[in-house]
Amino acid sequence: MPREFKRTDRIGAQLQRELADLIHNQLGDSRLKMITLQEVRVVRDLSQATVFFTLLGDTLERKETQNLLRELAPHLRKELGRRLRLRTIPQLHFTYDESVERGAQLSALIERAVTPPRE
Repeated sequence: MPREFKRTDRIGAQLQRELADLIHNQLGDSRLKMITLQEVRVVRDLSQATVFFTLLGDTLERKETQNLLRELAPHLRKELGRRLRLRTIPQLHFTYDESVERGAQLSALIERAVTPPRE
């Protein structure tokens, strides 16, 4: 009987929980308080992990936050190594997740298309 979840999915979920705790509770940077980690995708050999995040703010804030997270990636990886029992801690790559915005835009378009015009 096959397992319901792949190992990479379980590790991705654990990385997401630990990273969220590290970013929100351990780092004292106020610029990182408003981010949400949406998902962590880990490649099969556990060498790389892509961390998708969202942020309330404009494009400039997103780019600054993404650059800050990229600078903090080695430190976060080191802290993950202390917390997790994994032989290999993946390298972290942070990417802004645009799916939430796209979903809101599509919902607005659908709402506009379905609503009858007023006269």
